[in-house]
Amino acid sequence: MAGVEQYALSPGWNLHGPARDALRFAHWLTGPAQVPHENVRLLLSPLRPDELDWAVTTGLTALRDACRPATEENVKNALQVELPQCDGDLLWIFWAGHGFHTGKGEMLLPCADAHAGQIRHLNLESMLHWWRSDQVKGDRFRLQAALVDACRMDASSDPRLNFGENHYGGGATQVGRRQFRLYASRPGEAAKNDAERGAGQFTAELLDELTRRPLADGVVELAGIGRSLHRRFQELRDCGQGWQLPQFVVDRDWDESSFLDGDLFPVPSAARLDQAAWDGLGELFGNRVLPRCTYDAYAWSFSVAGCTTPVRVGLPGECLLAVAQDLDDRQGGRDGTPLVVPFVRFLADRSSRDDPAWAEGLRAWVEDTRKRLAVPPLPPPPPPPMTTVLHLRLDPAAADDERYLVRMWLSHAATEAIWESEGEPMSLDEVRKELIRRLSDVARSLDGSAPAPPTHPAVERVEFHVPFELLETAFDQWAVPRRSKTRPLGMLYEVVVRCPEERRNDPVAWDQWARKWRWLQAQGGKHAQAIRVVRDEHMTDVLGVDLGADAAPACVVAGTSLDRTSDVLDAVLEGGVPVALWQRAGTEPEADLTALLSADSGGLAALDVLALPKRILELRRTSGARREQDCVDDGLALLWDDPDCTVATRSLA
Repeated sequence: MAGVEQYALSPGWNLHGPARDALRFAHWLTGPAQVPHENVRLLLSPLRPDELDWAVTTGLTALRDACRPATEENVKNALQVELPQCDGDLLWIFWAGHGFHTGKGEMLLPCADAHAGQIRHLNLESMLHWWRSDQVKGDRFRLQAALVDACRMDASSDPRLNFGENHYGGGATQVGRRQFRLYASRPGEAAKNDAERGAGQFTAELLDELTRRPLADGVVELAGIGRSLHRRFQELRDCGQGWQLPQFVVDRDWDESSFLDGDLFPVPSAARLDQAAWDGLGELFGNRVLPRCTYDAYAWSFSVAGCTTPVRVGLPGECLLAVAQDLDDRQGGRDGTPLVVPFVRFLADRSSRDDPAWAEGLRAWVEDTRKRLAVPPLPPPPPPPMTTVLHLRLDPAAADDERYLVRMWLSHAATEAIWESEGEPMSLDEVRKELIRRLSDVARSLDGSAPAPPTHPAVERVEFHVPFELLETAFDQWAVPRRSKTRPLGMLYEVVVRCPEERRNDPVAWDQWARKWRWLQAQGGKHAQAIRVVRDEHMTDVLGVDLGADAAPACVVAGTSLDRTSDVLDAVLEGGVPVALWQRAGTEPEADLTALLSADSGGLAALDVLALPKRILELRRTSGARREQDCVDDGLALLWDDPDCTVATRSLA
């Protein structure tokens, strides 16, 4: 996407609108079109940078830091170095700014660094020839669309304009690649730019067409969009509100036919399921609750087909059949594989232990469908991720409020008891020292010092199972000796607190707890409603009831100004919320918690709740040097209560 408003050549060349137009098109791509922001190259040279609105989509906000000036070097680097290394079916090229037309039929688009000695520019026709050649490796970008909101004035009309020659070469033309171009005007015409609105008339009408239509039509019906734009501009011309007519150009080696003859722009898509496959899925899926691995299966199906996972976070529906329908409707799949088939294969693998009968039915469906539809063999799904966790449970001693009975165990593929105080209460400092010894023992066993190294890898997380009154204890700040220094525990490991014993006494909250965790896992930790921010104005006596009413939210973030943290935590436990994040009393936050957690500046909607322990560990490590020097406690506390990983017995010995 390129929008050029400011030119080095002369202030008289400056425009007000093209940068906004390119940003609007990027908004459509990263929003409704669901293109990941990592796949977009945005080049802007605006007159008034402060007037650009970057906040309309998460993807657009993330593009702000990656945006570069629309110079010739940046344009060539994006089109000939960066994008050819990406993978995709459709390449969009959008350009807004000045444009010139040559007698050879070339479209010359001046860049921001155009100057009197040489009009640095993009030769669009030559670049499109390069993109059709074998310089773009493999089967990438079989469809290529160039949308240009620019004038097409005669380049020879002013002899002072020295464009020189820009030709990019190329290799053998790849027959399987198809292109079209949609220009805002015809040769010799100017394109209208509304300086007051800061918008090109062509871009405004184009985006109106794209947003009014279903998403798939943005690709499938490009020829129809071209016709519609032509009719719209003819109407504007007839009533004196416009003078240009857009021109839709299709490569003539497409059977030497005009786009008016019919649909000459077939879109590659995955194979579709037949009726027998849908009948089988109807029986297998029924009203079954979304399995915990549903989002992982959804994302893996795109990976297997060589497609990019949709940028929209979470699942496209609340039942398995809705997810399958979404997959069946999508583009992708270069080898004839319906996207639903790897989705079901993943579900079968992950459910084999908990529900072997259902898993067997899913496998049978996959094999029958593969044979009937001639689907190529599928690779095995990846194994589920596993985290090695050291659990430490503190039970208050009956006779002493400041001493605790302690139990420790490891969990990975199985549960392994490692130590307990056996009826001898301990102070928290004694518990800290014992924890350090146990962590050291585990580390030594892993380097081969022990006679029989355990099967678990290194400890990644320490989970403290504590009574309610210890939830705000700064366990992550416990000092751990490391050679000649000490480090906070929370800089070496993921550190979380848990409170399962408090939930056991409330059957309703226990059920809500399990339901919310299952929903969170089914969504892959990514859903716009997964997180609820609670501030002072939200505090009521029925907050816990409100939190537990639905599967969402599954994570509560306490506002940094909140001074009633204990009340929030009480409501979290009452509502069965498994995850909560807050700032401990007496600590100064660096910034709003939501800003700290959004690594890609995408806000809470882009946050992966299941990655919170790792995200907080990363934050502590990146800011660790300064905090240690200033002896500052970051004050972050994370409640991470997994109902699938609890131990009900009072002793593990």
